[in-house]
Amino acid sequence: MIFTQLNIVLAIVSAILFLLVSLLNELVFHSATYEFVRGMNWIYLPAGVRLLCTLLFGGAGAVGIFISSWVMSIEYFFPNDPMRAFGASIASALAPYLIYKAAQQIYGLQASLTNLNAKRLLLFALACSIANPVLHNVWLFFISQNVGMGFFVMIFGDLLGTLTILYAVKLILPFMLIKSTHA
Repeated sequence: MIFTQLNIVLAIVSAILFLLVSLLNELVFHSATYEFVRGMNWIYLPAGVRLLCTLLFGGAGAVGIFISSWVMSIEYFFPNDPMRAFGASIASALAPYLIYKAAQQIYGLQASLTNLNAKRLLLFALACSIANPVLHNVWLFFISQNVGMGFFVMIFGDLLGTLTILYAVKLILPFMLIKSTHA
């Protein structure tokens, strides 16, 4: 993918949005009630941002997610394990991008998202919620670390987080559209 100025801006926007929602997730859901282990939450809001940024911005969104995820992983989640941080970042960005590319092939998903309906969006949310833990566990297998630990927690947390973000956007979007038509 050739990076134009627009793609660079979209990657930066994705990275910032993913980082901000990740920080929000840590603030709100950083307790024994919501956290299975560090970085693995029963509600993981950044999963929704991964899906949205990839659907809206394609490869540029995935690059932004990778950059932000790598920074967070190396600084916060796995500071003494750069290989695990790198793999987690790849999995975090690659999972929604693979689902996005599959949706283009299978459903003819258009860049404008005009043929994206609620049923397909729910299917993409579920697919991303499964693909992410699968890729993480494949990476963990290759670096000989605990495979399967929290696999279903990741699926559940990613799905709840994605649905929360999607419904939040659905609630906010009409207000943004009303303001833009009056401007």
